[in-house]
Amino acid sequence: MYLKDLSTLSGVSGDEGKVRDFIKSKVENFADEIIVDKLGNLLALKKGKDSSKKFLISAHMDEVGFIVSKIEKDGRVAFLPVGGVDPRILPGKVVQVKDLKGVVGYKPIHLQRNDLESSPKFEDLRIDFGFSSSEEAKKYISIGDYVSFVSEYVEGKERVVGKAFDDRAGCSLLIDILEKDIVPAYDTYFAFTVQEETGLRGSAVVVEEIEPTCALVVETTTAGDNPELEDRRWATHLGDGPAITFYHRGYVVPRKIFQTIVDTAKTLRIPFQMKRRTAGGTDAARYAKTAYGVPAGVVSIPSRYIHSPNSVLDLKDYENTLKLVITLIEEGKIVEVS
Repeated sequence: MYLKDLSTLSGVSGDEGKVRDFIKSKVENFADEIIVDKLGNLLALKKGKDSSKKFLISAHMDEVGFIVSKIEKDGRVAFLPVGGVDPRILPGKVVQVKDLKGVVGYKPIHLQRNDLESSPKFEDLRIDFGFSSSEEAKKYISIGDYVSFVSEYVEGKERVVGKAFDDRAGCSLLIDILEKDIVPAYDTYFAFTVQEETGLRGSAVVVEEIEPTCALVVETTTAGDNPELEDRRWATHLGDGPAITFYHRGYVVPRKIFQTIVDTAKTLRIPFQMKRRTAGGTDAARYAKTAYGVPAGVVSIPSRYIHSPNSVLDLKDYENTLKLVITLIEEGKIVEVS
């Protein structure tokens, strides 16, 4: 598993180069062909027993983050979100531009007497890198520079904490599969896509390039099993196995593909769950809307607090998702029902 290595890399949407280079170094000896397209997607082909159809397995490399929008006279840095980030989690968090670390600042609590009922907005937040003037700041930082979270990866007995699990956990899982050197039922393209968090952009290019028969998106999805929420409002629950999607924003998973994934999990006798909330989308929606329309399934690893600097993931969920996806590739039943 390469989750620790991948989690600690910076790779905000549009700036996935470090992540792509790392993944390429791990998979190039296990693939029959490696392609990096103009948008930055990384494709690794693993030839199967049958080349009459093409199976696409994908996970996105990018993470949510920020981009520098202005440098103030006092040297503090204004920024905008890249992807969906809740500004309420940001005050006091450590972020970085290149190798330079700073702290997201907001007015201190004793000056918020009239603001305690309102949430901070991005326009009210600034990053403090310790500069004393804009002239000093501009020696190191420019408008348009990417900003990412800085977090320590912590691994316990059964769970791990870190940033960018959405979707570096999916990327790690795809690397694991390639390193096992399995023989797919059909020619299988492992796609590590870009710019998912900013509009599912990279996945559209992938479809045009390889013209797959069908696809399987391997994601990391929100758990929502917070103590303050009733369980009926949870999307998924940590420890209950891979989450299988039947419907999410912008896409209904074809019944035959959905049922094939469910039946395979049952045959393997691994725990699984349905993703019970339909908010949020994946590259599957883009696959369905591109070219001739590619049918796709979605299997996800549940994670608490995604799109934050500290997500929580259950290692047993990761392992059971790995087992499920390997079997789907080796048997090729999704391809056959598409």
